[in-house]
Amino acid sequence: MENTHLDPAAQSGTACPQEQEQTIVVETTVNETSQMSRAEIVERMRVIVDAPINEVKDEVETLKQNYYKVKRAEVEAAYKIHIDSGLPEVEFVPEHDELEEPLKELLAAFKERKAQYLQALEREREENLARKNALLDELKSIIDTPDEVGKQYQRVQQIQQEFKAITDVPAQAVTDLWKTYQTYTEQFYDLLKINKELRDYDFKKNLEQKEALCKSAEQLAEVEDVVSAFKQLQTLHNEWREIGPVAKELRDELWNRFKDASTVINKRHQAYFESRKETETQNESAKVALCEEIEQIVASLAEVDSYNAWDEKTQAILAMQERWKTIGFASRKNNTILFERFRQSCDAFFAAKAEYFKKAKESLNNNLEKKRALCEKAESLKDSTDWKSTTDALVALQKEWKQIGPVAKKHSDIVWNRFNEACDYFFEQKKKALSSNREIENENLKAKLQVIEVLKAIDEKVDDDTARAQMKEAVDQWNNIGHVPFREKDKLYKEYKKALDALYSRFNSNRNRSRMVNFTNTIQQLGEGNSDKLYREREKLARSYEMKKNEIQIYENNKGFLSLSSSRAESLVHELDRKIKKLHEDMELIVQKIELIDQKLK
Repeated sequence: MENTHLDPAAQSGTACPQEQEQTIVVETTVNETSQMSRAEIVERMRVIVDAPINEVKDEVETLKQNYYKVKRAEVEAAYKIHIDSGLPEVEFVPEHDELEEPLKELLAAFKERKAQYLQALEREREENLARKNALLDELKSIIDTPDEVGKQYQRVQQIQQEFKAITDVPAQAVTDLWKTYQTYTEQFYDLLKINKELRDYDFKKNLEQKEALCKSAEQLAEVEDVVSAFKQLQTLHNEWREIGPVAKELRDELWNRFKDASTVINKRHQAYFESRKETETQNESAKVALCEEIEQIVASLAEVDSYNAWDEKTQAILAMQERWKTIGFASRKNNTILFERFRQSCDAFFAAKAEYFKKAKESLNNNLEKKRALCEKAESLKDSTDWKSTTDALVALQKEWKQIGPVAKKHSDIVWNRFNEACDYFFEQKKKALSSNREIENENLKAKLQVIEVLKAIDEKVDDDTARAQMKEAVDQWNNIGHVPFREKDKLYKEYKKALDALYSRFNSNRNRSRMVNFTNTIQQLGEGNSDKLYREREKLARSYEMKKNEIQIYENNKGFLSLSSSRAESLVHELDRKIKKLHEDMELIVQKIELIDQKLK
C-alpha cells in the first residue's frame, strides 16, 4: 500500500497556489481595463454584476481598483491644472464624485451574490463528500465478502469511475478520502486472485503511467517559476490519485520517488511564500503607520485656523499619498481594509478643508461689506474743514479698518484704494491749511535728526536685547514727533530707514549665526544610521524655504497696494522691505543648513 505524507491542501490543489493564481488573473484584467474611464468602469460593472461569480469575480476586483486609480489620477490632474492656472494651492478642492455611490451599490450587490455562491459551493462539496463516502462504504462491503470479489469486478470499476468523477469536496477531507480509497482498492486487487492476468495488466499500465509522472515531477525542479511549478505538481498529484495501484513490491519505491520529487517543489514553494509574506508584513506595518499619521492630522483639524496652516497640512497629506503609492501590497486579508482606512482619512481631511474654505469665503464677504461701509463714511468726511474732530474720526475709521479681517484678493486693491484716497485727500487738504506751522515742523526736524543720531550711536558691543530696547525707545520718540518740512521729509525718512535697517541686519545676522552654530552641533552629533532623520529634516527645510519664498511674493504684492502719499504708507512700505530682507537672509540660512545635511549624507 502506498503511503502519503503530503499536506492535504497540496493534494487537493486548493492551497497557497490559489492566491498566486488570483494575482495573475487580476494582472491580466488590469492590462485589459487600465484605459477605461470611471464612467466606463461603472457601466462595465452593471454589465457583469449579475454574471456567474466564478467567471467575473477577479474582473470585479480589478475594476474596483482601477476606478480608484483613475479617480486619484483625475484629482492629481485637476490639482496640476489648478496650480498651473496660478490659483493658490490652498483653494484647491477635489470635484464631487457622482459615480462613486452607484459603484458602491453595484459592489454591495455583487458581494451579496458572491456570499450566496460560496454558501452553495460549500453545500455542494458536502454533498459530494457524502456521495464519495457512500461509494467507499459500498467498496468496503464488497471487500468484506471475499467470495463475491470476482463477481463484483465490473461494479468495482464503476465505483472507481464514479468516485473519480466527483471532484470538489472539502479540502480537509481530501487526504483521508484518498487514503481510504487507495486502501480499499489495493485490498480489492489483493483479493482478486482469480483475475491475476487482468490485475497484472493493470499493474503494468499503472506502473508506466506513474513512472512518467515521477519523471515529470522531477523535471519540475528545473522550472524557474516556483508558483507555476507548484501548480503543475498539483495536477500531477491529481493524475496520480486517478491511476490505480502497481505491483505490491514496487509500490513503496515508486511512491517514495514521486514523494521526494514533490518535496523539492513544496519546499521551494513554501520558501517563496514565506519570503512574500515577510514583505507583505513589512508593507502592512508601513501602511498602518501612514494611517495612524494621517489620522493624527485629521484629529487635530480643529486647531487649523489659517490658509497657510491648511496649505501646510494639504502638502503633508499629498506627500503621504505619494508615499502610500510607493509601498507594495500588504496581505490579501488586510490590504483592502488598510486602503479604505487611509482613503477615509483623506476624504475626511478634504471635506473639512472644503467646509473651512466655505466659511472663510463667507467671512471674506462679510469683511468686504464692512470695509465698503467704512469707505462711505470716509468719503462723507473727506471735504470737512473741522480738522480736529474729522482727523479723530478718520483715525478711528483707520483703526476700525485694521480690526476687520481680509477680503477676497480681487476686491482687496479696489476697496483699499477707495478708502485710502478718501483719507489721503482729507489729510492733504489739512496739511495745506496748516502749512503755516513751519516753525513747529523745523523743531520736529531737529528732534528727528537727533533720534537718527541716537540710532546710529547704539554701541555694537552691547548685547542684542539691550540694543533692541534702545532702538525701541528711539522709535517711540520718532513716532511721537510731529510733521517735518515737506521738502525734508523723504531725505529724513531715508536716513531714519537706513539707521533702522543697519540695526535689523545686525540683529538678524547675530541670530542666524547662532542658529547655524546650534544646527551644526545638532547635525554633527547624529551618528551612523540616522539617514531617515536627516532626510526628514532636509524635507522640512525645503518646505520652509518654499513657504518663505511665498511670503516674499505676498509682501511684494502688498507693497504695490500701498500709496506713498502719506508718511504712514511709507512706514508700512519700510516695514515690508525689512521683512522681505529678513526672509531673504532666513532663506540663505536654510540653504546653508541643507548643504550641511547633504555633506553629512554623502
